[in-house]
Amino acid sequence: MTFEAIKQSVMKFIEDEEGLTVVEYAIAGGLVALGVTGAFTMLGDGVEITIDKLSNCLGQTSGQTCPN
Repeated sequence: MTFEAIKQSVMKFIEDEEGLTVVEYAIAGGLVALGVTGAFTMLGDGVEITIDKLSNCLGQTSGQTCPN
């Protein structure tokens, strides 16, 4: 393989933008996954507290009111 052929192959690879699209999708997917993980982490504590309140309320004897 000559130097000119190697140079043409490298230039063709640099000018090809299909690989860039894959990288962009990978970065976007990573950001979405990070956002979903963060949202579930933040909501997790609130949901756990609400479920605990409901289970405590359901365990009370009738006639008592549950706190808000």
